[in-house]
Amino acid sequence: MRLPVFKAPAHHVGVTSRVGTWLGIAFGLCFVTGLISHGVQHDWPWPTRPVNLYRITQGVHVISGVAAVPLLLAKLWSVYPKLFERPLVKSVPHALERGSIFVLLGASFFELVTGLFNAAQNYPWSFYFPTAHYAVAWIAIGSMLVHIAVKIPVVRRTLEPRSEERTVLSRRAFLRTTALTTGVAVVATAGVTVPWLRKVSVLAWRSGSTLPVNRTAAAAKIVVPDGWRLKVGAEAYSLQDLRAMPQTTVELPIACVEGWSQNATWTGVRVRDLVSGGDVRVESLEKDGLYRATTLPEAFAQDPLTLLALELDGEELSPDHGYPCRLIAPNRPGVLQTKWVTSLEVTA
Repeated sequence: MRLPVFKAPAHHVGVTSRVGTWLGIAFGLCFVTGLISHGVQHDWPWPTRPVNLYRITQGVHVISGVAAVPLLLAKLWSVYPKLFERPLVKSVPHALERGSIFVLLGASFFELVTGLFNAAQNYPWSFYFPTAHYAVAWIAIGSMLVHIAVKIPVVRRTLEPRSEERTVLSRRAFLRTTALTTGVAVVATAGVTVPWLRKVSVLAWRSGSTLPVNRTAAAAKIVVPDGWRLKVGAEAYSLQDLRAMPQTTVELPIACVEGWSQNATWTGVRVRDLVSGGDVRVESLEKDGLYRATTLPEAFAQDPLTLLALELDGEELSPDHGYPCRLIAPNRPGVLQTKWVTSLEVTA
């Protein structure tokens, strides 16, 4: 039986090398910024300045992941005829290449698909997303590095200016279409983290004028007791006590792990006016959940921009935004900006 012959200009090693280079850059950015996000949520050292640093790194993480989707599909289109080549394995390097491709494809699709579902806060699976996403990211980047190591001689040859594998007009058209599609995908979604793109980011999630809410008070089963007091060591403060203290107003973003971010104006009591030096354990009225209690490192606790916020944009906090008070600190993931705070305790 004769195997099919694929001669379309897009099925060309030069096209594959160029699209693969763009895809490698997108994957690299996505991996590094994802590693940063994982580390920040697991007590890696992290600065309080600049206040928008996490917002930028997590925005790059999501945007590069979105860009990788059309790039991955374009690369697959350019190489899929090779699946019909015989023999299946020609040599040890060829076997290594095919094996790395199989692993890379599986890991890449897992990362991109689950990442997009996470950005939309839709979880049609039973596993814990952050753990699985983090573990498979290492598999994806490892298999990508193996694939690059095997293919780098071909990539270098086809990307040289005087390469014999010259790109004809139809190949250039495919590359331009891929670049345009990727650009459109990025612009259509980048408004989640780039404010000046929000009016044109038609597919951006959570990019309205009001501050979005990931977890409502009802979902967290929050019940604020009538005699609510904020416990700070041996002291206890009512909401009236906190309002009577010197108030500070700051403008800080909420930057979520799903990639969206938005600035807001917060008013409240500086945490350093309530606790002295040391790391601070912040507990919520929420009874369960991974982030019902977080640790605020000393550098953040003593930062003048870190507040126990009582107001959002000049209005008393709503239940969904953390009433009676919530933590807001510069350059922190949204999941660590604890809502419905009930106690502060210096731990070290």
